[in-house]
Amino acid sequence: MSRERLEPGPDHPITVTPTQGRVVVRVGDLVVADTDGALTLREASYPPVQYVPLDAVDRSLLRDSSTTTYCPYKGDCNYYDLVVGDDVLTDAVWTYRTAYDAVADISDHVAFYPGRVAVDVAPA
Repeated sequence: MSRERLEPGPDHPITVTPTQGRVVVRVGDLVVADTDGALTLREASYPPVQYVPLDAVDRSLLRDSSTTTYCPYKGDCNYYDLVVGDDVLTDAVWTYRTAYDAVADISDHVAFYPGRVAVDVAPA
């Protein structure tokens, strides 16, 4: 089955730029990720998303999820659950392991649903 693959453009712009500042992701008081190497993805009219290098995430808190989705601009998306003690935040983290060329910089990065975790950007 062939999937529609789209390129960003004037009708659906997407930019990926280095985040100007330090990104810290928390669940309550627990730091899940901390980096000054995050990327900000801006897509059309959606809120900006922080993509954190996977190496900056406490991987002991990640559990592979069977959930997958597809974005015609970015590619196949995989998810992780965040496991914090006895709590499981299902599909709270997503990644484009092999993102399409237009957004290839976000490969090997993860993003977090802001309503499920706190994503803070401290100015540089």
